[in-house]
This record gives sequence, C-alpha cells and structure tokens, in this order.
Amino acid sequence: MSLKIYLNGEFVDKEKAIVSVYDHGYLYGDGTFEGIRAYKGCIFALREHIVRLYNSAKTLMIDMPMTIEEMERQVAKTLVVNNFEDAYIRLVVSRGSGDLGLDPRKCPNKPTIVIISDKIKLYPDEFYQRGLEVVTASTRRTPVDSFNGKVKSLNYLNNIMARIEANNNGVGEAIMLNHQGYVVECSADNIFIVKNNELITPAPYLGLLEGITRNSIIKVARSLGITVKEEVFTIHDVYNADEVFLTGSGAEVVAVVRADKRMIANGIPGQMTKTLRENFIQYACSYGYKLSDLPAEDMKNAKAMAAK
Repeated sequence: MSLKIYLNGEFVDKEKAIVSVYDHGYLYGDGTFEGIRAYKGCIFALREHIVRLYNSAKTLMIDMPMTIEEMERQVAKTLVVNNFEDAYIRLVVSRGSGDLGLDPRKCPNKPTIVIISDKIKLYPDEFYQRGLEVVTASTRRTPVDSFNGKVKSLNYLNNIMARIEANNNGVGEAIMLNHQGYVVECSADNIFIVKNNELITPAPYLGLLEGITRNSIIKVARSLGITVKEEVFTIHDVYNADEVFLTGSGAEVVAVVRADKRMIANGIPGQMTKTLRENFIQYACSYGYKLSDLPAEDMKNAKAMAAK
C-alpha cells in the first residue's frame, strides 16, 4: 500500500504528492520544517516542535493557515492514515507558489503544507553500540548576524556542505564551528561533551538550532542529578572530553568515540551517554501527543482512509 501524504488539506498517495516547480520552497528554500519522532503511538514533544515551526514561520513572515492545535491533529491523522505507531515525521511549510522572482509578495496563495510519515534510520545499529567517528568541518556555521540559527529553514546548504566533508572523510558526522572557532553543533545534530561528570553543550547564543532532543536531554540529565552547563568550548575540549555524544530527532542519542583521528577517552561509548540514551527513550515514549488523544471524529475519518 502506498504511503499517504498530507498535502494542503488532503491525503494523497505518495506518488501523487506533487508540489509546483514555482513553489518558493523549491526555488529559494523559502520555508521551514520539522523532523519529529513517534514512539509506540506517542508523538514525542509534538507541541514543542509545532511551536518552533510557528516561531520560524513568524520570523519568515509566513502566515500559517491553521492553529497549532489543528496542526497537531493533522500530524496525528497522518500517522493513523498510514497505520504507524513508530515513525519519523517530516512537516514542511513553504511560502507557496509564486513567479520566478525573489519577492515573497508574488506568492499570493496560502503556504504549501506537507506532512510525511515514514521510517528512518540515520545511523546503522552498530554505531549505537560502538560509537561514531567525526571530523571538524572547514565550513563554518552561518553567523547569527547573517541568519539566526533558531530558524529551522528549508535552506540547509550550510549544513549540507559540512555533511559533504564528513562523507569525503568517510565518517558519520561533521562538527561545525563558528567564525571565532567555538563549537556550535554538527551538520544534523547537537553536540554534548562530558567532563568531570558534568554535561556541557554549546550555548544557544552561538547560533545553533536548539534541538528538541537537545533540550529534552538537558531536562532528563537534570532529573538524574547531573550538572548541565550551556557554555562556550572549543574542539580542543572535544578531543579531551571524557565522553562526547550527539543528539537529534533522527539520531536520538549516539556516542562519538573519535574526532579528527583523536580517540575520545578509551574509544568506547561512555556510561553517562548510555544512561542518558536509555532514559531518553523511556521519556520519549511517554511525553508528547498520544494518538489515543486524537478526537473521535478525526480518528474515525483517519481509520476510514487507512482502510481504503
């Protein structure tokens, strides 16, 4: 059975989910998106993801055509229509169709809204067992005074260039620095280091995207009595950390055991990383929007579409 994609108010087969080549998202990367995970019928931190999406849209001056609550229901319905309880969800909002010019005023229609639910595996299973190798990218993270990293925009070329460097070096990820040489994040993940039993992650003002998983790990760590600091550090601190790990909706929590050919500590995933990963998965399975909370009429309609 073909996947059903939510496209501008309708559920259509994957093969028929077509967006105009005049869409500003396609032409200019003019839009925003979210990557969201569902675990056992619980859409993890859905409200936080939707709020961040709407905040990004506000900064980009894209008028959202539905309320946050309505968007949550459409995301949940997309899972039910596809009979998914565990899935990766990609929610994309572009400015919509216009002409070939840059002027957003030439996009007179409503934004294009797409919701996709599917399976994803960012890293092979063995990486979660033995850890990941990374390099430091020469590509610098876009400075805050050029474009604020809190906006999760469709223009990901900065990150893609860093990802190309990781690929060219045959490793799993690339650490991105700012123009002052401080660690900001990775091409698709946030980064944490452990030193002297304290958990440290780059401060948001450096220009990183504050990941929902990142913030959840901070919350989980503090609930376990772990000291968490958001501060400035360099790649030297990464090399000499007791543990290093990455977080993201796709990656969840994955250890880094080698950076720029330097072994991190003893070269195996550390105990704090393992503990936080285990506790995060438990947390993610219970915190968020549960499919069972979908209004009865929405559930009925979604199940009817799923049965077709």
